[in-house]
Amino acid sequence: MQHARQIADILLKGFRRHFSLFQAITAKAKQRFELADWRAFQQDSSERISYYDLRVNETIAQLQQQLPGQCLNESLWQQVKLQYLEFLAFHPQAELAETFYNSVFCRLFERKYFHNQNIFVESTLSKQHLPAPVASVYDSYFPAQDGLKQCIRAIVASFAFVTPFIDIERDIRLIVKSFMQHSSHGRHPVYQIRFDILKPAFYRNKAAYIVGRVVTPDGQQPFIIPLLHREGAGLYIDTLVTDAKQMTIIFGFSRAYFMVASQVPSALVHFLRELLPHKTLAELYASIGLHKQGKTEFYRELLSHLGNSKDQFVAAPGIRGMVMMVFTLPSFPYVFKVIRDKFAPSKEFGRDTVKARYQLVKQHDRVGRMADTLEYSDVALPVARFTPELLQELQQTIAGSMQIEDDLVIIRHLYIERRMIPLNIYLEQANDNEKASIMDDYGQAIKQMIAANIFPGDMLLKNFGVTRHNRVVFYDYDEVQYLLEVNFRSFPKTDNYEDALFAEGTVCAAPGDVFPEQMATFVTPQPQIRQLLFSKHPELLDAAYWRQKQHNIRHGIIEDIYPYPDAIRFYHQYHNETTTQ
Repeated sequence: MQHARQIADILLKGFRRHFSLFQAITAKAKQRFELADWRAFQQDSSERISYYDLRVNETIAQLQQQLPGQCLNESLWQQVKLQYLEFLAFHPQAELAETFYNSVFCRLFERKYFHNQNIFVESTLSKQHLPAPVASVYDSYFPAQDGLKQCIRAIVASFAFVTPFIDIERDIRLIVKSFMQHSSHGRHPVYQIRFDILKPAFYRNKAAYIVGRVVTPDGQQPFIIPLLHREGAGLYIDTLVTDAKQMTIIFGFSRAYFMVASQVPSALVHFLRELLPHKTLAELYASIGLHKQGKTEFYRELLSHLGNSKDQFVAAPGIRGMVMMVFTLPSFPYVFKVIRDKFAPSKEFGRDTVKARYQLVKQHDRVGRMADTLEYSDVALPVARFTPELLQELQQTIAGSMQIEDDLVIIRHLYIERRMIPLNIYLEQANDNEKASIMDDYGQAIKQMIAANIFPGDMLLKNFGVTRHNRVVFYDYDEVQYLLEVNFRSFPKTDNYEDALFAEGTVCAAPGDVFPEQMATFVTPQPQIRQLLFSKHPELLDAAYWRQKQHNIRHGIIEDIYPYPDAIRFYHQYHNETTTQ
């Protein structure tokens, strides 16, 4: 029992160290925003992603050093789990501590030991009895006391930004005006209104977000208030987001994780779920930077779904990938991706390169255009849930990454992403207006990725998906690289028709050379689709445009990419009242 307590104590101290460091780097976001230090913010955001694995490795090393003979004793670890449970009885991050325990155990033991006696397959955290009540993470404000404008003034002041606002009175006036125009709750008298505001601000990229809800006799309505920093001038409120679709996109799976400090993440996440009921616990935990907890919650959701459904895994619709074998469960909105044993001859790289490129995207700003991936090892799925056709295809394509044990298919390394409609399939089913709109968004997706120093590499339409909100998102990362690693070239200019005709075939190209003019034929062979794209985005064919983006990145210019439409920004809605912006 002494060893059990000692191991449990080492585990908990390891978790405490992780969460303390995680909170410390997250807390820097406020100052980064106030100083408009965008590069440092990006570095913090990327660095934070690796914190968890570093702390798990440190904890394992400590266990192996202090208790080398006890690390692989299963019966002892069952006592460790019971002792650890006692430590978590009133722990404010109990669910995160459980996941940390699981990570350490699963790296020490083989898969056959992964069951609920040894690890937290099921959480002990009751959804009805969180470590702290949901009300502990927000403050309530009552316009009945001092009026609507003073109430909003108090809300903004509560975040204690050091950088002054350019014109806070104007911003408050526009918030009230927008609230009255766009919210059905705005028609209520002030004595029937309450605002519940999450205490921490949410930071991402070049913005801070105030998140809350308005409560009236009609019910509640969530809202988000984005704040921006105009360097050399100060802060300003950019808009008021009340549309549920737009709020969902702001918290979407294709964006970087928020930097948001919280001592009781479970309470924060459950408040967010009340605002965004279509988001799962896995998605919400990931959105606030707790991506390992997101993985834990997702796996529980998958197990629950498998237990409550009967359909079988099938190959994902669309053109087969040359690097990944992709399958899906029709009733579950995700795809499962496994690296093939052999790549097509045109893919001159190996498995390690693919894994490194997926990790690159994980740590990079995804600007709303690259799907987040959940990465798992040794995933066990019931063999009966695979169609015979899929099972045969998997055995032909990923035999080196899978094995069948009794009634389970064990996949050694697996990526999971949100399922989308492949863009090429969407276009086959779309009408003319839908085609025009989606190809415009495809062009916007390319522009936003390259502005963030990402070159997709293979820009074929099949490598992009369309979300349920009709947004184009990139999801095939085997050829992704930094934009700065690419050499953009133009074909020689000539007035001679024959020279122009044969220019493409005679230009020598070195590794890393890209000719944007080839996009006209490379992206799609369909003239109508090409015309829809390049009529809106002709600059994508110009190597000078791509080189200018590289110049901007080298000189530290980080472009503004808003996770909501320009049309709802106060600058556009009330142009005459925002001339200083």
